[in-house]
Amino acid sequence: MNRRPLLLGAAMACVGGVAALGAPRSAQADAGPEAADLQARLQVCTPADALGRLQQGNDRFVQAWGAARAADDPGRRMQVLASLWQNNCQIDPLALADGQKPFAAVLSCADSRVDPGWLFACGAGELFQVRSAGNTAFAEAVASLEYAVGLLATPLILVLGHSGCGAVQAALGHEPLTPLLEDLVAPIRAGLRPGDDLTQAVQANVRRVVGDLGRRSELIRLAVAGGRLQVVGAYADIASGRVTLL
Repeated sequence: MNRRPLLLGAAMACVGGVAALGAPRSAQADAGPEAADLQARLQVCTPADALGRLQQGNDRFVQAWGAARAADDPGRRMQVLASLWQNNCQIDPLALADGQKPFAAVLSCADSRVDPGWLFACGAGELFQVRSAGNTAFAEAVASLEYAVGLLATPLILVLGHSGCGAVQAALGHEPLTPLLEDLVAPIRAGLRPGDDLTQAVQANVRRVVGDLGRRSELIRLAVAGGRLQVVGAYADIASGRVTLL
């Protein structure tokens, strides 16, 4: 396989993991000075570049998800979804063992249907993921994101809610919960507006969490003010696979 087109494709997409960890070492050796220059340029990934990379990955996923939904048998469905990754440059496992340089951090719900790597067609090393029911900005989540921004220089944080979120549904309801679950939904409840349906409540929760990150973390707030970081909210529709920015 000719490795140079893979490297150039990574440059166009600003694939953060490849950018920092490098292409497979054999590719670096084969391509020579041109590849070294390309790798140097790949080190710089702006917030806008990272957001564009997520949107491009989601576009690819939505196309594959729709085709899989239209497939007439499970084997064909799996074939369609597998094709989503087979032509994308993947990171050398030895490079992953050396360290990480994710191009984006995602604070998302723990719901099994909304894996960020799946929704954004990303591989290992590309996304720094923090997940909990309701995608809330609990202390450990904020600290984890500070690690991504402060130590890994990740330029983008995406807060991702989704359709049919059970944690937000619980916050809207009046059923008794365990003490720990009550703690989990308390900040979600605090941001609810009278008359909101589930979709509106999920999106309002995302917007609240985006604001909370800056309020709770000076490191994140200063990175945003300095232009090194962007914090964005988004909503995933499970049926279509489409992620919409809020």
